[in-house]
Amino acid sequence: MRAFELLQQFLGWMKDSRRASEHSLIAYQQDLTRFLGFLTQHVGEEPTKDTLSIISHKDLRSWLADENDKASNNPRLGHGRHTQDAAIRTRRRRLSALKSFYRYLALYHQVENSAATLLSTPKTKQILPHPLSQEEAMALSKDIAIVDQSPIAQGRDIALFTLLYGCGLRLSEALGLDWIDLHHSRLDEEGGVLRVTGKGNKERLIPILPMVAEALMQWKKQYPGISEGKNPVFIGLRGKRLNPSIAQKTMREYRRMMGLSDLATPHALRHSFATHIMQNGGDLRTIQTLLGHVSLSTTQKYTLMDEAHLLKIWENAHPRARQDK
Repeated sequence: MRAFELLQQFLGWMKDSRRASEHSLIAYQQDLTRFLGFLTQHVGEEPTKDTLSIISHKDLRSWLADENDKASNNPRLGHGRHTQDAAIRTRRRRLSALKSFYRYLALYHQVENSAATLLSTPKTKQILPHPLSQEEAMALSKDIAIVDQSPIAQGRDIALFTLLYGCGLRLSEALGLDWIDLHHSRLDEEGGVLRVTGKGNKERLIPILPMVAEALMQWKKQYPGISEGKNPVFIGLRGKRLNPSIAQKTMREYRRMMGLSDLATPHALRHSFATHIMQNGGDLRTIQTLLGHVSLSTTQKYTLMDEAHLLKIWENAHPRARQDK
C-alpha cells in the first residue's frame, strides 16, 4: 500500500476516532506530507508501507537535518514571529506528528518500527502567556464599542469580548455558540452555567458571571435575527456566523486606538481570565477545569506569570516568614 494512502487513512482515524480539530488535522497533513515528500527523494521512489516498515533511525535523523537546514535558510528567519525558537517548536510538532503516525501504523497496519520513538525531541524555551492587566481587560469589555459606529456591531462586540474575558473561552468556542446553548445555560441577570465544546470535542461547564450575562442579554435584545435554536449567537453584517478574522481585526483596531501591545489579541483575554483568577487566589485544578486543559502541566505556566504575587502569598502564609518579621 502507498504511504500517501496510509496518511489519508490516518487523518480519517484522527478525525473520527480521536476527534482531532480541523486545525490539528491540517497541521498533521502538512507535516506528514513534508515527511513523505522527503522520503520520496531520499529513497528515490514513492514510499510504501514496506518503506515505512524498514526506514532506519539514521534515515529519520536525515529528515530532521533536512528540516533544520530549511529552517536555517528561511529568509524570514529573525523577522516577526519567525524566530529560532519558533522554528524549533515547528520541528517538535512535526516530530510529534510522525510519532503519532507510527503509533497508528503499529495499531492498525502491523508496521513494527521503533525508529521514530528513538528520536529525541528538540528543547524549546517555555512561552509564557501575555495577559492584559485587570484594568485593561475590564476596560476593553465596554470600550471595544469605540471601534465600530454601528450600534448592532457595538452590542455584538461588547458581548463577545466580555464573554471571552469573563469565561476564558477560545475565540473559536465563542463564535461556535448557538442560541440554544445559551438557552440550556438558563441565562438570566444572575448568570448561568454554559456548556462549551472545546478541543477534541471535549465538553466543560463554565459559570457565567452576571456581567457576562448582562452583555449577552443586551446583545439578544439588539440581535437582528431570530435569537433562538441553532442560529449563531455572533453574526457578521450578512447574518452569517461571525468570521474569526473580523473579531481579530476589531481587536487590532482597538489596541491601536488605545496604545496597547501587539500581544493584546482575543486569545490574550483567555490568558487574562486564567491569570487574574490565579492572582486572586484560584487554584490550578480549578483553572485547568475552566480552561479545558487535558494536562495540568499546560495550566502550570500561569504560576510563572507573577513571581511577586507568589512571594506575597508565601510571606502571608508561611509561619517562619511571619516569625522573621
